[in-house]
Amino acid sequence: MRLAIINTHPIQYYAPVFKLLHQQPNISIKVFYTYGENSANKYDPGFNRNINWDIPLLDGYPYEYIKNAAKDVGTHTFRGIINPDLIDKINDYKPDAILIYGWAHQSHLKAIYHFKNKIPVYFRGDSTLLDRKTGIKNFMKYLFLKWVYNHVDHALYTGTNNKAYFKKYGLNESQLSFVPHSIDNDRFTIEQTEDAALLRQKLNIPPDDILILFAGKFESKKDPLLLLAAFLNIDKPGVHLLFVGNGVLEGQLKENASGKANVHFMDFQNQTFMPIVYQAADLFCLPSKGPAETWGLVVNEAMACKKAILVSDKVGCAIDLVKPGYNGTIFKAGDINALTNALTYLTNKKLLVEMGKHSREIIEGWSINVQVKKIGLILNGE
Repeated sequence: MRLAIINTHPIQYYAPVFKLLHQQPNISIKVFYTYGENSANKYDPGFNRNINWDIPLLDGYPYEYIKNAAKDVGTHTFRGIINPDLIDKINDYKPDAILIYGWAHQSHLKAIYHFKNKIPVYFRGDSTLLDRKTGIKNFMKYLFLKWVYNHVDHALYTGTNNKAYFKKYGLNESQLSFVPHSIDNDRFTIEQTEDAALLRQKLNIPPDDILILFAGKFESKKDPLLLLAAFLNIDKPGVHLLFVGNGVLEGQLKENASGKANVHFMDFQNQTFMPIVYQAADLFCLPSKGPAETWGLVVNEAMACKKAILVSDKVGCAIDLVKPGYNGTIFKAGDINALTNALTYLTNKKLLVEMGKHSREIIEGWSINVQVKKIGLILNGE
């Protein structure tokens, strides 16, 4: 089975999957990156900085950068990825099937349309209906997406909310296969106790105190300001909040936390250090209000590090990964009282340790090994 894969650029979550796929005895892959040359390290507007990942993203699998002719290059707009040579490059590879990540770029949609009825077209995306709206504009979008997915033979859905999305836009049960959204769990499960303790020491957080962690972009849709406000509401001794990342809300967050010794900030941290950050914490919180908070793979990372989880109901993975009262809880997005109550309930060290153990148990079934195995079965018609 020769599988062509279309993705925009090397991503830390997908590179290990492609490497593992390439190692499978009955599958030969080639990844076509449509963003353009050297897109592994690029400016990220959400973090407001250039991101140079410190783990290998191109090792262990065949790939090719495709020339991008867009005037305004980027994933932020449909016309930000235009590859006149993409179809020819894929045809030169002579694939038996194609797997396309995302449709919202001109070249990706063109490939979906072109290869329909020529070879099997597989699709991977993590959109949900959590931000569904009504009105004429939404109805036009519905008709358009029905047309898009009419050109997809099979979708590899990430979880419950993603499956509901595909079914709404016309894919039936026989065209859908569960392929868990996952990370390289092994990289996060390695115990780094001493380094985690050292980080807490540098932040002046005693071992027996509770540390709540937010890691990601400081942007409106992730709602870190709500988390800070709710945290300040609980005003509980021995409880700390750590924000790790950067973004447009950084100044406001620091201003609102001014004078609070139990609120801490760290700049964006690269991949090799993030397991230490998670392991230093007791509770991970993703309070997103959306729109377009699709899955939240940081939750997978925190769970692999044995952390209790607190998420809003706008986080795509919540329904699959968070079992209220067992490994964390889910609160109504934007509701400061609900978040304050959840934080109050979860600021119990013994409870958090038990919940963290449950998180690790749950996430073992959401690994890249399981993801690759599922893809292999689907490609072989099983």
